[in-house]
Amino acid sequence: MSFSKINPEDFVISSDSISSTLWTGDIPGLALFETSSTQYNSSTSFFLDVYNTGSTLSGSSIQFSLAYGHILGSGSKAINPSVAVNSKSRITYGQLRNLVYGDENSYFNFGVGNTSSLDLFVINVNRARYKEKLFVGTFNLYLSGSREIQLTDNSGDVTTTTFSDAGRIYDIVSGSDGHATTTTVGGAAAGYTLSGSFGKFLPDVGLIILNPRALTLSTANGGIGLVITTTSDAATVNIMSLFNAISSSGEDRSGGSFFLNSEETITSNYIFVRVKNSEWNYTTNPSMISGSGEFIHSTFINSPQTFPTTVGFYNDNNDLLAVSKFNKPLVKDFTKEVLIRAKLDF
Repeated sequence: MSFSKINPEDFVISSDSISSTLWTGDIPGLALFETSSTQYNSSTSFFLDVYNTGSTLSGSSIQFSLAYGHILGSGSKAINPSVAVNSKSRITYGQLRNLVYGDENSYFNFGVGNTSSLDLFVINVNRARYKEKLFVGTFNLYLSGSREIQLTDNSGDVTTTTFSDAGRIYDIVSGSDGHATTTTVGGAAAGYTLSGSFGKFLPDVGLIILNPRALTLSTANGGIGLVITTTSDAATVNIMSLFNAISSSGEDRSGGSFFLNSEETITSNYIFVRVKNSEWNYTTNPSMISGSGEFIHSTFINSPQTFPTTVGFYNDNNDLLAVSKFNKPLVKDFTKEVLIRAKLDF
């Protein structure tokens, strides 16, 4: 076996971003939205799973989940009657607040008009739908109500990325493909409403948090007139209100009404193996040696030739770490030098 020392300059690290479709069936946009009649119970469930087709049909799988949260617990009954404030909506709000802000006393800030939001909606993309993160700029969600709006993140409009405890965070605005619309409504900034942005987009954790106060606004003020109630046990009503706004848009758009891609960063380690003309020319195959220790074929004494097929990478303790195989054997003798580039992805 022949060994060649790999020098530090023989290593190169490169990163590439790979994007892919998110939804089941490798489609860019969802047009059908279905729920299971058995999975949601108003007294025990915190969220509503949304499927790409009927939950009992072949090929059906969860695409995302919907939930409603309120900082005071409004909109849902107490889980334990003895602890009045401990409701599903309060727990949902608290979990998301801790995840995004890392602070149990913070309010969700959706911008001018709603800097201390009492409630929120969340669209949680099913973790099985993506490998690493959501692809910013590909988020496009249509909602129907008193009017139809198209929501997107504002990643294409910002020059400095804002980070939260849950990674990158962008405003959700009225617009498309990562850019806010240039149209203003009700005196608010373009893409925004009088109650701030439409929400927050957190691609690194697969969360889309929507601002209920913006959605409930009238058409004249930038909203869609979404109906939300904070009466006891109304979380089901609120979640279904958002679901209907999403699904009714899908019914009108055969190409889909919820578009989103995933993104994955592949880090590659390139290793260059340089074999000089004087190396790797003699075989170590024992079948080439006679019982007396001489070459069976005398031509290999002065004119040796080998056909390498594999390169193994070892550490200083001679432990095999990785193997790279060639698509065909190489011809190696004293008149040839070889440069091999191996790629390790991780």
